[in-house]
Amino acid sequence: MLPIVRISRAALKNIYNTRQVRNLNLLEYQSKDLLQKCGVSIQEFRVLDHKGDSETLKDFECPEYVVKAQILAGGRGKGTFDNGFKGGVHITTKKNEAVDLTDKMIGHRLITKQTPKEGIAVKKVMVARSVNIIRETYLCILMDREHNGPVIIASPAGGVDIEAVAEETPEKILTLPISLVNGLQRTDAVKVAKFLEFNGELVDKCANEIEKLWELFQKVDAVQIEINPLAETDSREVISVDAKLNFDDNAQFRQSNIFALENTEESDPKEVEAAKNNLNYVAMDGNIGCLVNGAGLAMATMDIIKLNGGSPANFLDVGGSVKEEQVLKAFQILTSDPNVKGILVNVFGGIVNCATIAKGVVAASKTLELKVPLVVRLEGTNVDEARTILKNSGLAIQAASDLDDAARKAVAALK
Repeated sequence: MLPIVRISRAALKNIYNTRQVRNLNLLEYQSKDLLQKCGVSIQEFRVLDHKGDSETLKDFECPEYVVKAQILAGGRGKGTFDNGFKGGVHITTKKNEAVDLTDKMIGHRLITKQTPKEGIAVKKVMVARSVNIIRETYLCILMDREHNGPVIIASPAGGVDIEAVAEETPEKILTLPISLVNGLQRTDAVKVAKFLEFNGELVDKCANEIEKLWELFQKVDAVQIEINPLAETDSREVISVDAKLNFDDNAQFRQSNIFALENTEESDPKEVEAAKNNLNYVAMDGNIGCLVNGAGLAMATMDIIKLNGGSPANFLDVGGSVKEEQVLKAFQILTSDPNVKGILVNVFGGIVNCATIAKGVVAASKTLELKVPLVVRLEGTNVDEARTILKNSGLAIQAASDLDDAARKAVAALK
C-alpha cells in the first residue's frame, strides 16, 4: 500500500506562488487564553466586542493599558482604519480612553501590509495590562522534521525577525531537541534559560515558564508554540508577551474545543465549506479546477497542468472514502469559483471505487447544469464500469487515457 501523503495549505501556497493561509486561525487573545489556562505567565487582559463597552473594563484597574485590534494579520500597529483612524495598537493610562480607542476600532476595517487592500473588519479588541519590558528574548517549541521530533529554538535576541537573527548572528540561536521518551528535563530548561541570558532567580522563573509551555505543547497537540518576545520586566518577571500557536490537524478529534475556536470569517468560504464535508480544498490562482483523490496525485496533477501550459485553480482532494454526495459538493465548490473555466477529474481507484466517482460526476454535472469543459481520467477499481457510466451519460465529458492526456485536453479545452 502506498504511504499516505499530507501537505499543508501553506506549503501548497508557497509551491504554486499563491496566497498563503493558516491551517487553524486563532486570534491573539485566544492564544493567550490557552497559555493562561496552562499557568504560563501572560499580561492580564479583557476582550471588548461592542462599542461603549465600559462594563468589561469596570474592575480592570491598570496603571497603563495596551489596546490591540484583533485580526489575523501582522503590522497592526502601523495600520490604518477605513474611518481614517491610525494604528491598531495603542497605549493609554486612562480607562475611559481605552474604551474610546476601542470604539474607533470595532466595526471598522483595519488595513495593514498583510491584509487585503480593503482591510479586515475588527469585531473584537483586546485591552491588556501594559508591562515595562527591559529585555526581549525569543522562544519556540516546534515539531521539526530534521530532528524527527520536537525541538526548542531559543535566542536572547527577541522581539525581532528571528530569521534575520539566524542568518546574521547564528551564534545567537540555540536548537535543543526534546526526547520523545523522556520529555523536557529540568536541566534542559535551565540550559535554555541561561542561554537566553537570564540570571539570578530569573533562571528558575524562565525555566518554569519553559516547562509550562512544553506541558501546553503536549496537551493541545501543538506543532508550534512561538513566544516572541519572552520578556523580562522591570519587576523581575518573565512573561510571554505575544504568542503564535499552530496545531496538528490530525488531532482535531482530540482537540475539538480548540478547533471550535477557529476564526473562519477571514478564510476562503470555499475552504470552509470543503472542510465541513471532509474535503481538502485549497484555492489557487489558475483557471482549471482539479478534483483528485490523494495529495500526491493532486500535486502531480497540478504539475502536469503547468507543464502543459495551463494553471490549476485549486487543490481538491476528495480522499479515499468519498461518496457520491461529496462529489456533488466538490463540484459545487469548484464551480463557485468564477475563475474556473474548465474541470479536470483525475482519480486512481485503489480504495476509491471509480464507479462511485463516475456516478457522482454525472449526477453533479446534471444537477449543476455544468457549463464548463469537463475532462475525466479514471483508473483502477471498477474502471470499466465507470467508463461505461460516463459514456452512456449523454454528457459532453471528455475521457482521457492517462494523466498527460487529461492535462493536454483540459488545457486545450480552454483555448
